[in-house]
Amino acid sequence: MFANNFSSVTIGWVAIAAGIAGLLGLVFIILFFTIGQPFGTINDYCIGLTVILSMVLVWMSYPGHHAQSPLLSQVTFVIAMLGTLLVLVGTALAISGVKGWFLSGLYMAAGNAMIGLWLLGLNYFALRDNSLPYGLLIFGIISGAILALGLVTIPGIFRGIDSHEYELTTFNYIWWASSLGYLALYPTWCILLGRTLLLK
Repeated sequence: MFANNFSSVTIGWVAIAAGIAGLLGLVFIILFFTIGQPFGTINDYCIGLTVILSMVLVWMSYPGHHAQSPLLSQVTFVIAMLGTLLVLVGTALAISGVKGWFLSGLYMAAGNAMIGLWLLGLNYFALRDNSLPYGLLIFGIISGAILALGLVTIPGIFRGIDSHEYELTTFNYIWWASSLGYLALYPTWCILLGRTLLLK
């Protein structure tokens, strides 16, 4: 799956860096909810860094993915790149304070959901060539599916919802579940992927 112009070592280190940045974001969001600022802002920077590194990972994995599934790889590549932009918009809104944390979070969830669709496609087709451990691929599929739950936030973005008055709705439970995907599951998958590639 990752056999292309980039070495496994290079891709592995990019994946590990993305995973570490993501897990640091998880630590800082926990600190934000227990202590307060500036940990929320630091978390936003970590999310931004994670998605930039993810964009690099998507780009580096594209040749191998394209060789197995030309059409799907193109579609998921474009979707992941658009998702990256949405996440960066969300982090910029949060850091600048132009919008509240709720609407910023909707952008981040929707963008990460689109990256989740790429993750689903990548791991599904990697199952065919046995190039990566089966457990890692299944974990990637599960992580991608949970990330993709964030697609439910798209209507909220169009409506410009920037209030947590919806906190107890089903919508919010789904959103928080998707947040688990990009704060914990996806970074963990990245680190496991990187470790696997470095050991090849």
